[in-house]
Amino acid sequence: MNPQTHLAIDGYVDAIPAPGRDRGTATFDLIHSPVDADTIAPDTPDTVYACTTADPGLAEVLLSEIQRGDLLRVTGTVTPSGTPDAPALLTVVGLEVLDAAPAFMPFDLVMERWADYVVVFDADRDQVPVFTASGTWIGEAASPDAISDLIRASKEGGSR
Repeated sequence: MNPQTHLAIDGYVDAIPAPGRDRGTATFDLIHSPVDADTIAPDTPDTVYACTTADPGLAEVLLSEIQRGDLLRVTGTVTPSGTPDAPALLTVVGLEVLDAAPAFMPFDLVMERWADYVVVFDADRDQVPVFTASGTWIGEAASPDAISDLIRASKEGGSR
């Protein structure tokens, strides 16, 4: 690979994109699998690209619409990382969603908001964890019927 190469690469988003260091930027890892598995050695590894974009429009799409597992076609400039173990750096200037990953749905968990509190119902447990909406642990109600008592005790300055 030349020191810099302009490419179009298809790959899967490895984790939810994150904001970059500067405003209007985003970063994410893209996993590119070999195109034709029948013509390569079975142990050929996937290639990981450390992607970044300074395009505010692309950053907005990445941060608000892209999720882990989405198949993307990105275009941009690839630069070797300089370290053999580190992924190549891809500066993204174009983005196309080829296939969206199915939305994650926790089938056994349900979160419910009770004013300034959040409770988590788990189909496999009788106990119900209770938090404030800001994430502070309140306690665990012994059953759904005991949630109100736990919240009342928390408001009164103690826990049960």
